[in-house]
Amino acid sequence: MNAGTPGSADAVSRDAASCVFCAQEGGTVWWRDAWLRVIEAGEPDYPGFCRLVWNAHVTEFSDLSNDEREHLIRALAAVERALRATFNPDKINIASLGNLVAHQHWHVIPRFADDPHFPAPVWAARRREPSARQHAARVAAAAGVGAAVRDALQREFG
Repeated sequence: MNAGTPGSADAVSRDAASCVFCAQEGGTVWWRDAWLRVIEAGEPDYPGFCRLVWNAHVTEFSDLSNDEREHLIRALAAVERALRATFNPDKINIASLGNLVAHQHWHVIPRFADDPHFPAPVWAARRREPSARQHAARVAAAAGVGAAVRDALQREFG
């Protein structure tokens, strides 16, 4: 899996000057407000995989104010609803790791029982090759996920 970040575990970016999410968008932006952006992760095995990236360089969730945390959680829920409506997945995985990029960001991933890694995390060893037919259907559905995410967030935040 491409983590979407340069470097290795030995070179974790802790400061804004060397942070990939401070220096660039991190992917195609589907939605943005003053506090965060939702980007397409661009993971070929996982159509619809996206990230919520906090715009300011903040390392830990607990560093956010109560209002900021509430905003982030509402955005995560809206994105999850959009992905569920678009893909009807078996599960949505939501993860915040920050092991390679010490900048608050959340992975939101539609999961299916027949995906390449299920039931393990998408970063685990691959268990199977995806069905070409199923994967093509998910890629086709993903063509509308950016609009679905924008609509869901517009409904959530007005």
